[in-house]
Amino acid sequence: MSDGGPAVRRLADWDREHLLSLADEFGSPLYVTDLQRVRENCSRLHSAFPDAHVSYAVKAHTGRAVLEAVRETGIDAECAAAGEVERALDAGFPGDRIRYTAVNPPAADLDHVISRWEENPEMTVTVGAADTIDRLRERGFDGRLCLRANPGVGAGHHEKVTTGGHAKFGIPIDRVPDIADDVRDEFDLVGVHAHAGSGISGDDLSAHRELVRRMGDLAREVGDLEFVDVGGGFGVPYRDDEPPLDLDAVADATREALGETDARLAIEPGRYVVADAGVLLSRVNTVKETPETTVVGIDAGMTTLLRPAMYDAYHAISNLSRPDAEAVPTIVSGPVCETSDVFADGRSLARSERGDVLAIGNAGAYGYEMASTYNSRPRPAEVVLDGSDTRVARRRETLDDVTLLERTASETIPN
Repeated sequence: MSDGGPAVRRLADWDREHLLSLADEFGSPLYVTDLQRVRENCSRLHSAFPDAHVSYAVKAHTGRAVLEAVRETGIDAECAAAGEVERALDAGFPGDRIRYTAVNPPAADLDHVISRWEENPEMTVTVGAADTIDRLRERGFDGRLCLRANPGVGAGHHEKVTTGGHAKFGIPIDRVPDIADDVRDEFDLVGVHAHAGSGISGDDLSAHRELVRRMGDLAREVGDLEFVDVGGGFGVPYRDDEPPLDLDAVADATREALGETDARLAIEPGRYVVADAGVLLSRVNTVKETPETTVVGIDAGMTTLLRPAMYDAYHAISNLSRPDAEAVPTIVSGPVCETSDVFADGRSLARSERGDVLAIGNAGAYGYEMASTYNSRPRPAEVVLDGSDTRVARRRETLDDVTLLERTASETIPN
């Protein structure tokens, strides 16, 4: 395994000439994912939490190459949907290294996961509602069960990803002990779980510590548990002037807040593993001068990288083609017919010309995963770097792909 590498990888740390060559060879928009950086981030988690059970939140990036790299480091898979369970199995995770943690799971998801559990009985299922336990019982499940608690405290980089205190997530914490007593005779109750939110850093860490403290109290009250999972959500610095997360300090504070318990500490980071392992390359197609600013239109949009439009998220941007050009106030916008389809507004960037390649940093987490075909735009390609090896991980979609389901509708039977 890697030695962990630097605490954070900035956009400027990528090899500019290599990225330009990738854009020329594979076209744009193009996601680039560095598997060695994925391994380094996993190594740092192992070092900071040597005694914890570490799982990767698969929803951050479900690409098979990434999942295989994570599995090889010894980190397990935490899956939020049936499709993610399937991807984890396809990537070689055995059942005893997979946990299914769904929120209000659809019937089809439960049906599929239970069928997979029957083949992999060591898989763990986490439930966030007593009603879900009834639904599992109806399907014959009697295996490894984890109860997701709502601890009444949450944190995160945006209100839309703050989960710990929202009623949607988990069983009210004061009800968990009674439910635990009720299910012990019928299921193999192995753990309790909670998650504060996504992108936790800085001031949010106090909320994370409070969540951990409450979960430690819960684990001691419930008793006889294999693990107590306090979630992930460890933040990464998206701005160049933001310091990297002090992961060792977070680990120390987590252990202190949890307190003495027979249950093993468990964490499930996602963003931390993959965010700075990915960049998005896009080519300039339009440059428009206005009295106030320069509008630079690129071939990536909110259908390619949704986070800026969805969360008002900041991503570093660099002009790879002419990094030393005069910096001017710039709006970087995509081709989607929405005012929100903007990656930067008023950003000081090197003056761009048509055909230039721009790089958008920290695109490895929730980048490709949230891509869509809105405006009937095909999704981008992704290449992975693994040392000296470069390969296509996901081919570029075509317009034929976008209309495939309609053209083949008569060949399928509605469910």
